[in-house]
Amino acid sequence: MSNDQKHSHHKDVATRLKRADGHLKSVIGMIETGRPCVDIAQQLHAVEKAINQAKKTLIQDHLDHCLEEVVGAMSADRRGPVDEFKTITKYL
Repeated sequence: MSNDQKHSHHKDVATRLKRADGHLKSVIGMIETGRPCVDIAQQLHAVEKAINQAKKTLIQDHLDHCLEEVVGAMSADRRGPVDEFKTITKYL
């Protein structure tokens, strides 16, 4: 595989990660200024969700494009396990 892969959702993933980066910087500021732990935990939760969603989007995009290139020519009866794998990864 090449290192210069760019898929349709890469821009979305980068945007999500930039947003998470901004939130994380805010959380650091909250810690440094002594904000309540409940507020900090809430914001950390938001950062975590943003990163997880970016990861999920990246993985799904990769499966939809790269895996499809490999199995696209398979007959329908042989694709079953691959299609099931793609579906189950949505629950990661």
